[in-house]
Amino acid sequence: MSRAALLVLADGRFPAGGHAHSGGAEPAVAAGRIKDAATLERFCRGRLHTAGLVAAALAAAAAAGCDPLLLDDAADARTPVPALRQVARRLGRQMMRAARATWPDPALDALAAARPRGAHQPVVLGLAARSAGLAPLDAAYAVAYESISGPATATVRLLSLDPFDATAVLAHLAADVDLVARQAAAAAERVATEGIDALPAASAPLLDITAQAHAAWPVRLFAS
Repeated sequence: MSRAALLVLADGRFPAGGHAHSGGAEPAVAAGRIKDAATLERFCRGRLHTAGLVAAALAAAAAAGCDPLLLDDAADARTPVPALRQVARRLGRQMMRAARATWPDPALDALAAARPRGAHQPVVLGLAARSAGLAPLDAAYAVAYESISGPATATVRLLSLDPFDATAVLAHLAADVDLVARQAAAAAERVATEGIDALPAASAPLLDITAQAHAAWPVRLFAS
């Protein structure tokens, strides 16, 4: 196993489409909930321990060899808002294109054929991690980090926040990323004995509500 593959997968330049999405930061900035580095850190911490945890566990389970179609259904059940389901599948399609080009694998081909409209992005990422020879914990780390790096990067553009301050926010959350990644990998390991309900189903109602409203904005900088 080469851990260098994890660097490629988690690199913001990996062509998986995440740069076009703010992870809920755009509506939070518009509402005044994110206005500086301190409020960005609170937002990211909340997102990490809710939506981030759920996504990281799905990715870890896919990397562990769980049925990706079953996981995709579980992702649907844990994503109550239509706008976020559409975003997850759109990002999943883009991740699938990048993953199949980078780490060709029949398992990726099979999932692409079974879900032509796109599987949920965390499931695709977890399967890509498995194809790259990475462990479930590695997949969980990639998704947990992505859940905060996306909003942080978007906020630099939305608020002209100093990039050094945004990077400091990510550094301050390092221990939280460690915790969430370990929780996600542990939940994924329990799926073999406890079934799919072992995966977390943490909710973030405000993220859900604002995501659905944001999808109807006539003018927006980010797709989500």
